[in-house]
Amino acid sequence: MATGRDPDTQPPGGRHAPPLAAGGPVESARDLLLRRWPGRLFLLSAAIKILCIPARFLDETPTIIQVVSGLATLGLAISVAYFTGVLFLLMKRRLLWRVRRKLILSYIFIGVVPSLLIVIFFLLGGVLIFMNVSAYLFKDGYDSTIAFVRLATESAALEMARTPGLGPETLARIHANASREYPVLSMAYLPATGPDRAGRATPAGGRFTVGRWEHAQPPDAIPAWLSRAPMPGGTILVPSIESPGDMELVIRSAVPVVTEGTTLGFVVADLPIGLDMVQRLEDSTRVRAGGVSPIAVRTASPAALPGHGSTPASDGSLTSLFGRSLMFLDYQDWTTGAPGRVSVSLSYRPALLYRQLSDAQQIVFRGRTLGEWAVVILLVIAVLFLTIEFVALGMGLALARSITSSIHELFTGTERIRHGDLSHRIEIASDDQLGELAGSFNEMTGSIEGLLQTAAEKKRLEEELRIARVIQMSLLPRGTLDVPGLGITALCVPAREVGGDYYDLFHLPGGRLGVLIADVAGKGTSAALYMAELKGLVLALSQRYDSPRDLLVEVNRIISEHLDSRSFITMTYAVIDVPRGLMTFCRAGHTPLIYLPGPSSLAPAAQVLTPSGMVLGLRIDGASEMFDDLLEEHGVQLSTGDVIVLYTDGITEAMNGESDLFGEARLSRLVEEHGHLESGELRERILREIEAFVGAADQHDDMTMILLKVDRSMTTAGQVAV
Repeated sequence: MATGRDPDTQPPGGRHAPPLAAGGPVESARDLLLRRWPGRLFLLSAAIKILCIPARFLDETPTIIQVVSGLATLGLAISVAYFTGVLFLLMKRRLLWRVRRKLILSYIFIGVVPSLLIVIFFLLGGVLIFMNVSAYLFKDGYDSTIAFVRLATESAALEMARTPGLGPETLARIHANASREYPVLSMAYLPATGPDRAGRATPAGGRFTVGRWEHAQPPDAIPAWLSRAPMPGGTILVPSIESPGDMELVIRSAVPVVTEGTTLGFVVADLPIGLDMVQRLEDSTRVRAGGVSPIAVRTASPAALPGHGSTPASDGSLTSLFGRSLMFLDYQDWTTGAPGRVSVSLSYRPALLYRQLSDAQQIVFRGRTLGEWAVVILLVIAVLFLTIEFVALGMGLALARSITSSIHELFTGTERIRHGDLSHRIEIASDDQLGELAGSFNEMTGSIEGLLQTAAEKKRLEEELRIARVIQMSLLPRGTLDVPGLGITALCVPAREVGGDYYDLFHLPGGRLGVLIADVAGKGTSAALYMAELKGLVLALSQRYDSPRDLLVEVNRIISEHLDSRSFITMTYAVIDVPRGLMTFCRAGHTPLIYLPGPSSLAPAAQVLTPSGMVLGLRIDGASEMFDDLLEEHGVQLSTGDVIVLYTDGITEAMNGESDLFGEARLSRLVEEHGHLESGELRERILREIEAFVGAADQHDDMTMILLKVDRSMTTAGQVAV
């Protein structure tokens, strides 16, 4: 039955705790430190490092101590790396022992991690694109402002060159027009040093300025480097008026006033990069400039846009990732002309920046531009992607749980079976392959339980049959039987644990010997029980009846009342009168008796004696009268050297692999050829011949045989070998 408990909630040290080390129990920290070379290396290196500590307080550490300390440091690194690896392996085994964790990690690495990498890739790509676009737009707007300042400066220089006497008025007029665009624009006229070649004076006779000039002091003269390399427009770094000691970025253009090839002076225009300009650039580009930091030029402190300070702080939102950029501006020092570079931090809103770009597309569909429709489509795809990813994640976890729950049930079932609980069954919670597996497991468990019960029953029956065999063997003659003048040997080999063959030899009054051999139809326990019953009857009746025929008639009468209708007994009973040398016998449907006369006989050939007789115990009408009528008693006069062989059909019907029978003829020939041997030797000879004939074929019937040989002296004691 299912336990109803999540397998992953079991503590790591529970009944199903994962193994922490492959191939054996986990070693303790003491064993790792004292019995492993990394632990010994760690202890030795730590001891050396501790001993080297006092040497650090010396003015000059000896070289040998430095070398030893370095080797100790290397030893510590190696041992720590080893223990780190061991810890990693142990943690990996503990974490990944459960199948559910393996499946979840596999799904994460196959499905979630690639998706996250794709999202990160596109986020980083978007960041780079927005950073570059924002820097490009700001730089483009900044260059446009420089072009505007340069154009105003060139216009003033041209006008003043045509009308030198109206220099201030001309400069003021052009400044007034330009200041409509940039109110903080300032302009100045700086005369060239010294009179010109014609002796003419500079416009208005000297230096004059227009505009606010609040950001910096108007230049007093054109620096020497500018006369060699004119500066139509660019960014310069000048000392700040508002913050003494700091430097300030200014867009400045200096254009010479040239008349008839003579430079009369320079028109200088300044546009400070302040709030007004930053706001105008933000309005036109949707990008706002923040703090600036000079690069490759050392100044008193980083330049800052007036009123801004450093880079604006992030609001902590996700969009702040897309709201920062950076660009670089080249500048020159006004006094020396030394070049430099400053980094300008930029801030923007991605939505406004994208709208700034998409507004360039004039195609409008249902009130939205193509760029806006693209954003909508991307958002829909993103929502679908996230939805599918979360659904897949949930389904993956659910599938992992269902799979691992089934596996846990199987694991629990195998553990229960391993501990001998074969009654445990797994609850089938699904009709999929795992459900079929659980059903197969339950069927297998039931089969194992049935097999074990069958094996136990078979073992019990085998034990009972073993006991029955012991009892049956105890019913056969045991030890030696002294019969003067006879050599006797016998054998009984059941085809199964117990059989239906039976033989017996017993003394009778008057120095006679009773010899009995019988075969109960069938094999197994029932045949053995009938054999035991037959033994009791014969032993009891042999004391009352001297004639073999009378005894068999009485045995048939009694035993036919107890045998079932499918059973019967074949039997040969002989009485040997040793003093008289006479054998009298009857054959009740049994195999013939082989008689070999001794050497003194006129015809020393084996004879197959088959007196008439019917089997014992038939339960049919008239069977008893028929038995009495057919049963014949036969007598044989014995002499020295005679051999008598009584046997069951297991001897003559022994089959080889080709289903050929050993046969009575072959047995008679063996007795005839080897009748001169002692009874024990003759028995072994017959057995070897049977084994050679049968070969590897199985024994299919009980084999029982009695050999009697009349001794020469007629006084030697016979012995029965069982």
